[in-house]
Amino acid sequence: MTTARANAKLNLALVVGPRRDDGLHEVMTVLQRLDLADEVSVEPSPELLVEGFPEDTLVRAALEALAEAVRTNTSWKATIRKEIPVAAGLGGGSSDAATALTLANESLDEPLPASALHELATGLGADVPFFLTKGPQLGEGTGTDLRAVDLPQDYRALLILPRGASKTSTATVYAAFDEREGERGWAERRARLEEALAQVGQAGDLAALPPNDLASSPLSDELLGLGAFRADVSGAGPAVFGLFHDREQAMTAGQELRDHGQTWITAPAWYR
Repeated sequence: MTTARANAKLNLALVVGPRRDDGLHEVMTVLQRLDLADEVSVEPSPELLVEGFPEDTLVRAALEALAEAVRTNTSWKATIRKEIPVAAGLGGGSSDAATALTLANESLDEPLPASALHELATGLGADVPFFLTKGPQLGEGTGTDLRAVDLPQDYRALLILPRGASKTSTATVYAAFDEREGERGWAERRARLEEALAQVGQAGDLAALPPNDLASSPLSDELLGLGAFRADVSGAGPAVFGLFHDREQAMTAGQELRDHGQTWITAPAWYR
């Protein structure tokens, strides 16, 4: 059995453009892995099994796709130990799938190369390829065209899952975006993101990144009022994040907002 952490992610910024010919939307997003993580274990098994999280579909799909790609009768048992809140916009399911895919691939006598693994991950979901990379990434196209970016890691993140909130389906969120003609000004917003990203030298510079095009929350303003230098919704939500210069600030804000929902204090994945 091999075991690895499956980290959560933040969309530090998410700019969305027009619908493409394939029905998906152009996006530009800044992706940051967090220290908050699930744990995924993979071992050989006579049949494909996924345990620990009955709602899983992505890990199973990832292992099925790998078996088909390498044309093997090998099967695996995956065990998921959840810590990342489910359906919150933090990428838990995608991270679990990418981690299981990596571990299962490493168990093969002839593992797939990174390019082939990326292609498999792209077929599983827009966030999955990111979790095969190291460090922050700029995602373009549908979010799967990734480019490493150098970002500061010396801050803390307060995550809030608003009480009573439930994740709206991605299709519904994008339909609402189309209905309000959200793609207007795409080129300008994309240029603003690129310009802001190029100017980031220290953590506070992340404040200049443009707001999420898909979702917003009044909690963002409350977080800013409590000392966050950036606050927004991650992905399609509903999780809201505030970035703070130190843990004490984040803890104080978390205490102030504890009645609004469940909270976590975490950090960029390699920062301690």
